[in-house]
Amino acid sequence: MKLLALLTTAAATALIAGAAVAQDVPAADAADAPAAVDIVRRGTDLPGPLTANSPRHHVVNLETTEVIGQLEDGTTYTYWTYNNQVPGPFIRVRVGDTVEVNMANDENSAMMHNVDFHAVTGPGGGAAATNAMPGEHKSFTFKAMKPGLYVYHCATPMVAQHIANGMYGMILVEPEGGLPAVDHEFYVMQGELYTEEAQGTPGLLTESIENLLNEQPTYYVMNGAFKALTGERALQVNVGETARIYFGVGGPNKISSFHVIGEIFDNVYQDASLVSEPIQDVQTVLVAPGGATVVDLKFEVPGSYIMVDHALSRVDRGAAGIIQVNGVENPDIFRTAPGTPTNMEH
Repeated sequence: MKLLALLTTAAATALIAGAAVAQDVPAADAADAPAAVDIVRRGTDLPGPLTANSPRHHVVNLETTEVIGQLEDGTTYTYWTYNNQVPGPFIRVRVGDTVEVNMANDENSAMMHNVDFHAVTGPGGGAAATNAMPGEHKSFTFKAMKPGLYVYHCATPMVAQHIANGMYGMILVEPEGGLPAVDHEFYVMQGELYTEEAQGTPGLLTESIENLLNEQPTYYVMNGAFKALTGERALQVNVGETARIYFGVGGPNKISSFHVIGEIFDNVYQDASLVSEPIQDVQTVLVAPGGATVVDLKFEVPGSYIMVDHALSRVDRGAAGIIQVNGVENPDIFRTAPGTPTNMEH
């Protein structure tokens, strides 16, 4: 217990001096791999804009779990999650609201977990108040003082390990009066996974603390898994519609150069500052680990638009998603010669 107390005395100490605990077993043959759950959070899984004009009290229930999830076909990984998905749930409040956070650590967990909200004004962002051993429940309440889009994450030592394994999400603190209306809103977060085995190895992969400390990811993921926001999970819009993407980086280590191939961001709320005037007509946005941005787009031409980290080697390691735009062609804006393919391979 003395060691546990030492590990949880201060957030600053936790950031640099936490002891990593290895997890998983070496990758097995695909036929022997344990059954996996779907940990991918869909980009449409977020609450809609708030309508209340007076301060409200929000109750946020988080459960920390350690589950074997599908990383890619035939490949699994032991994720540490909030509410069984990566990223954790999108939380939406308005400036001036109070937020009650109830966090329960699943009794089957092997690790202590907690949650640190970047939106909190208070010690550790709530991390010390929510240190929970397996089977424990902890709570705290805070007032949302500043509008913005903020990351939350586990801050239990070794902090980078807990984040890399999937323990991150975002909370939107709307400004007074809310944000301008759009037709669609999407929730996307980028993260990294560090494994002993090479990308695509069949079976249950083993995390690599050495690769984590050396900042050498095996995978870059959007919403938890390899190219998770593609295929039947692609984001769907129609020609003429507008969309807002709430984009964050869990990390724990790498900056993202967020870009949508074939589109230009109409508005960018830089660094997720919602009270500053957005900048306009932007091609690529830098988002730091533990940071976020908000971008608006309008789609005039149908087709598949690829969301990427424009450090483009990362696309082949999993950092890609699709926005599928449906509707009639618009040759005044874009047209090709007959027989020319209009969509990139993905």
